[in-house]
Amino acid sequence: MNKPLMKLGEALDRLGESLDISDVDSIVRDAAIKRFEVCFELAWKAVQKAARSEGLDCASPRSCFQHAWRLGWVEEAPTITMIEDRNLTVHTYDERLAIEVHARIRAHYECLRALNAELIERSQD
Repeated sequence: MNKPLMKLGEALDRLGESLDISDVDSIVRDAAIKRFEVCFELAWKAVQKAARSEGLDCASPRSCFQHAWRLGWVEEAPTITMIEDRNLTVHTYDERLAIEVHARIRAHYECLRALNAELIERSQD
């Protein structure tokens, strides 16, 4: 199994922990957003490595996720929103934006979990 994929599983567990906290304040919200960013980075790097094993090359998160869509590893619509949210959280901080993105992180988490499971299955073939 590739190293980004192993790390992704661990990071997703940590993101899940932050999403399971019911009393969400700004610290919990910001921690969940940061953990989402880490998961996103590990996910696109795991996709990059898996795509290369398929004879494809991708050098950016967007291009890697495009390959993942084409190969059926992820659904396109949720992934587009996830990429947009990651770009917003990395490059901008705004309280209103943080609240909005945090509300969507559970869906991103589910998308990343499904991608992780698909990549693990592919790596065992």
